Amino acid sequence: MKIRILGVPLDLGQERRGVDMGPSAIRAAGLNSALKGLNHQVEDSGNVAVKLAEEQHFGDRRAKYLNEIAETCQEIAQRIHQTLEDGLFPLSLGGDHSMAVGTISGISRFYREREQTIGLLWIDAHGDMNTPESSPSGNVHGMPFASLLGIGPEPLTHIFKFAPKVLAKDCVLIGARDLDARERRQIHASGVNVFSMRDIDELGMRLVVQRALDLATRDTAGFVVSFDMDVVDPDEAPGVGTAVPGGITFREAHLAMEIIADSKKMLSLEIVEVNPILDTLNRTAALAVGLASSALGKKIL
Repeated sequence: MKIRILGVPLDLGQERRGVDMGPSAIRAAGLNSALKGLNHQVEDSGNVAVKLAEEQHFGDRRAKYLNEIAETCQEIAQRIHQTLEDGLFPLSLGGDHSMAVGTISGISRFYREREQTIGLLWIDAHGDMNTPESSPSGNVHGMPFASLLGIGPEPLTHIFKFAPKVLAKDCVLIGARDLDARERRQIHASGVNVFSMRDIDELGMRLVVQRALDLATRDTAGFVVSFDMDVVDPDEAPGVGTAVPGGITFREAHLAMEIIADSKKMLSLEIVEVNPILDTLNRTAALAVGLASSALGKKIL
């Protein structure tokens, strides 16, 4: 496979600083060499330029740094679209999860131009389905999933001047365990498919991912994987933007990625919310490298 890596040092979507260093931490953990070791051709296109929070005013408290985040997402979307046009597989490194508005908009446009839709696996401890009206914090990294469904502020929902970017029936949220009260209602109303941590506990990761793939690949060109490292338990991944106890294990995370690789229908991958400031000896970034490798074909035997 020919892979193009794009770093997105975006930390405007949340108040806890440090995720802007996530792309560098993942690269330092050996991402490029790990992928080359799997016989992939790897092109690292560097990082998208992102404005510094210290030099901006946050604007509307209900959606802080909205205009700056939307501007960054527009640039991401253009670069991801061009990556697909060039025949390369997009691998994006974050950065806070608001970057997904850009990555998935670029992918959606590429397949829309070919009269196809895409599925989405949103693997996350959180729903990211808030809007400026429902968010208790005003942090935009809690809004990208809703924005991709066409729900939320127009600068995010209408990149490339169309919405939604994905259809709820083709989207699956996996690993949710920390949802805002109003966000729960939004998730129910949206129609997205959800497998919470209870579902993983009861059904097991293998069955959950298989069912998720069935949902995300019906009548679609394939699916996008948006993997927030906070879905993993903090004992395994301490260096994340918003840690929540009770997450998936090291092996459950790898199993999910291995099953995804087996499907051969993944259109792009992004790994977000790595915060090296909160990490221990770059453990979380090293795990991100391992998970990317599993998703891109690494096997035990």
